[in-house]
Amino acid sequence: MPFAMLRNFRKSPVAKERWYGVVWYAPSIFHGPFISALKKSSRCKSYLIIRDIFPNWAVDMGLMKQRGVPYRIFDAVARYQYSVADVIGVQTPGNQRYFDPWLEQPGRHLEVLQNWLDKPAQVRCSIRVDETALAGRKVFVYAGNMGVAQGMDILLDLAEKLRNRRDVGFLFVGRGSDAARLKRSAELRQLDNAVFFDEIDPDEIPDLYAQCDAGIVALDPRHKSHNIPGKFLTYMQSGLPVLASINAGNDLARMIRDDRVGQVCETNQIDEILKLTEKLLEQVQADADLSERCLRLFEREFTVEKTVKQIVAALSA
Repeated sequence: MPFAMLRNFRKSPVAKERWYGVVWYAPSIFHGPFISALKKSSRCKSYLIIRDIFPNWAVDMGLMKQRGVPYRIFDAVARYQYSVADVIGVQTPGNQRYFDPWLEQPGRHLEVLQNWLDKPAQVRCSIRVDETALAGRKVFVYAGNMGVAQGMDILLDLAEKLRNRRDVGFLFVGRGSDAARLKRSAELRQLDNAVFFDEIDPDEIPDLYAQCDAGIVALDPRHKSHNIPGKFLTYMQSGLPVLASINAGNDLARMIRDDRVGQVCETNQIDEILKLTEKLLEQVQADADLSERCLRLFEREFTVEKTVKQIVAALSA
């Protein structure tokens, strides 16, 4: 892929441009050769934004063996990509430890670069909650990928525990390797408080959230790296508090607690997440400043303007 990109780039109208800096994003881990060529031709610095530490997370999930040949190949490719970067921006302080060996080379800089989100679109959502079985309820919404990395089965356990509460419902929107299985499981359990929809256009998400009361963040407890999912940003931007079930020690837990923007479970235990759900429901009802705190956190940490200034400063240093 990177060699095909470089070949096509050399045929493009911008082939002779000289760049002040190169910024790129991982995943994918395969851009190293292309970035290296751009750096050499322009004699400029580069900034790698890392959001998934692959293949490490695949080992955590049991999808790959650390001593196996696939892991060794992917790890070598990832390490080459790291070697091309002058600056690496990771999501959270907890992920910095993965790059201690990389920092041993002089001239390299490692920093925390939060995720970012632009201003929301104003598009009417095709999903109308008041036309579903969740009409009139306090709605917890999950919008995004439903796969191995999310570990969402506990959310159906939660819906089952709360099935007798007619004032609470769960809305799941998205696709992924586990989406069909989760939907079938909800049907087999006869969960009339859990509704599933296929993926919708991202521009519809803000209007979807405007119809809901809290957002859900789910990460498989086997994760060892730190992750702030993009959906967390969209919840904060929409003023939605969060119910999070995530891996123990994740930096996201501290952020949620410190800024008081929801409830977070790090044990993957249904009894604890049930108590936290009930606590969040009380908070939504009684805490008039809850939504404003979500919005303030977004403005402080996750705006495009903040990200641009930080990247430019790092490349200019």
